[in-house]
Amino acid sequence: MKAEPMELIPRVVQVLQINMRWMTWNLFLAFIPLALSFWLFRTKRGRSWVWWLGFVVFYAFLPNAPYLLTDIIHLIEDIRTIDSVWMITLVLIPLYILVILGGFEAYVISLINLGYYLHRIGKSQWILWVELITHALCAVGIYWGRFLRFNSWDFVTQPDALLTKGVEEIAGKQPLVIIGITFGILAALYWIMKRVTLGFARQGHNKIAINSKRTNSNTPNAG
Repeated sequence: MKAEPMELIPRVVQVLQINMRWMTWNLFLAFIPLALSFWLFRTKRGRSWVWWLGFVVFYAFLPNAPYLLTDIIHLIEDIRTIDSVWMITLVLIPLYILVILGGFEAYVISLINLGYYLHRIGKSQWILWVELITHALCAVGIYWGRFLRFNSWDFVTQPDALLTKGVEEIAGKQPLVIIGITFGILAALYWIMKRVTLGFARQGHNKIAINSKRTNSNTPNAG
C-alpha cells in the first residue's frame, strides 16, 4: 500500500504539467477583461475612441472568464487517468476549484466594475439589464468557444467565419438549449458570487474605516 502513492506521483506530475499549460493560458485570458475593467470603469477618463476600443476588447475577451466553468470536463478525464482517490481529492479537485473559481471571480469583479461605472454616470437603472445582456452574450461566446472552437481574436482574424458559422450554429434547437442553460448557470452563480464578493469588500472597507478611526483617536492633537 505504501508503494502505491509513489507509483502514482509521476503520473500526477505529468497530468499537472499538461493541465498547467491550458490553465495558465485560460486564466491569462480571463484576467484580460478584469484588467480592462479597472482601466475602463474605475478610472475617471473621457470616452474617447481609445476608451471605446478598450470597451470592445473588454467584451470580446469577457467570455473567457466564465468559460473556465466548462473546463470541468478535463477533470473528468483526469479522474479516469488517476485511480487514487486521495490524489484526486487532495491534488486535482482543489486545483480545478482554484482555477475555475479564479476565472469566474474575474468575471464577477469585471461586471461589478461595470456596474460601478454605470452608477457613477447616473445610469444605475441599467445595471441589471446590462448584467443580463452580458450573461446572454457570454453564454453565446462560451458556446462558440467550447463547441465551435472560436477564440476572442477571431473577431479580427476571421470575422466572416465567426458571423456565418457562428450565427448559423446558434440558430438550431440544441445550441439554443445549451446557451439557455449556460445563461441560467451564469446568472445564478453571478448573483451568488456578486453578493459574496461585495460582502467581503464591505467587510474590508469597514475594518479599514475602524482602524483609521482608532489611529486618529490615538493621535495627540498638536499644541
